[in-house]
Amino acid sequence: MTCKATEVVLGKTLTALEIENDLLSTTVVLDKGADIYRLVYKPKDIDVLWKSPWGIKEQKRGFDSAFDSATAWLEAYAGGWQVIFPNGGDATVYKGAALGFHGEASMKAWDYEVVSESEGALEVKMASRLSRSPYTIERWMRVESGCPILHIRERVTNHAGEEMDCMWSHHPAFGAPFLSEVCVIDVGAPSFVADDRYAGFANPLTLSQTYQWPVAGEVDMSKVPGPDQERDILAYFQDFESGWYAITNLDMGFGVGLVWDESVFPYAWFWQELNASPGFPFYKCAYVMAIEPASSIPGQGLTAVMEKTGSHLTLGPGESKEVTMKAVFYQSDQGVQKIDADGAVHLK
Repeated sequence: MTCKATEVVLGKTLTALEIENDLLSTTVVLDKGADIYRLVYKPKDIDVLWKSPWGIKEQKRGFDSAFDSATAWLEAYAGGWQVIFPNGGDATVYKGAALGFHGEASMKAWDYEVVSESEGALEVKMASRLSRSPYTIERWMRVESGCPILHIRERVTNHAGEEMDCMWSHHPAFGAPFLSEVCVIDVGAPSFVADDRYAGFANPLTLSQTYQWPVAGEVDMSKVPGPDQERDILAYFQDFESGWYAITNLDMGFGVGLVWDESVFPYAWFWQELNASPGFPFYKCAYVMAIEPASSIPGQGLTAVMEKTGSHLTLGPGESKEVTMKAVFYQSDQGVQKIDADGAVHLK
């Protein structure tokens, strides 16, 4: 069978699910946020996602030692791809609940079921009911034989008898060996704006300044610096003509892109931590980049978003909101002009 789902164990204790077809495989950590821990392009046998140097934290094999949510989240951050909900960035207090750094969904265990399976396609549903906020989050992941696309559909539902505000985004982080100085970024947004307070340790951007992609001053931001060129930035792509981006490794001759519904995620956070930040948690030894489709900016917590931009989502009692995304592999040594909503890649 070319499409299949297999339960596996990461480390010694973490339950995960490997979903694959003949062209790609992905490993989802059910015991921790349904994180997409691996995303492998089989023809090259390369996992494009970053892995943290401190590895996977297994709750059954140690004791929590963090007294703040940011430290706890980072200790548990093994790399890969997280869903960030219902808070993004800094911890905050909303309606009496302490919303932790990057939200609860990425720290909860999720359940799953295979909803359809055949020789030519496989779909798995995953879900988690949050504890601190009155939401259920559900995700459907689908692969099809002969197709280098991971289809993702995700839905959040407000179970409260009152309106609830939230932030929602996805945090796919890319790393070596895929990420290198021969990688180029293409994106469906004409502009990006630097965060208004994130100075960074090696940041070519000016706080709050808006730039026309890809140039920031004399720097071409579409070219990824190598591991020996320090960079530390947080910015936000905006004004998407259509929601997509692509990262192409020109030497390897392939790339990975994301395409999504920009009506739900009108922004994408742009984070580069390229061996630049001293001290906890990266100690100048993390070479990682993420472009993160998002409902809201800035990445400073829900109450800051409500005060600064009003770009938060509001769900009425019993209301659901859904987003579709696709992670797409393609072969190219030039880059990408566009990725269509159906995942079709138009090469340069």
